[in-house]
Amino acid sequence: MSIKRIRESEEMYLETILLLHKKNPCVRAVDVCEELCYVKSSVSRGVNLLKSKGYIDIDHATGNITFTEAGREKAENIYKRHRILTEVLMKVGAEHGVAEENACRIEHVISEDMMKIFEEFAGK
Repeated sequence: MSIKRIRESEEMYLETILLLHKKNPCVRAVDVCEELCYVKSSVSRGVNLLKSKGYIDIDHATGNITFTEAGREKAENIYKRHRILTEVLMKVGAEHGVAEENACRIEHVISEDMMKIFEEFAGK
């Protein structure tokens, strides 16, 4: 698997966990499976990679996933990119659903320099 695909997968898991936490304080791997429509084995591997990188902790008794400080910061930054990209795409004429879908793809590959341009355009 290429490094770009690994980064995209990691970021999708972090953003998904963050959004699930906004709805419910108790998030487990099964919730991530349901949200992303991924099989349990893929999510288990992905969650364990996030844990090994120090982004999340998993309560062994409950399976509850919580962010470490570094993990929350990374997840919030990913989600911020998503929101800004969606906003900019809508400003240039995309419908909300199309903007969301494309922002989700772009957020994982956009350079920091380009992201700064989008932030300035969005007035952030």
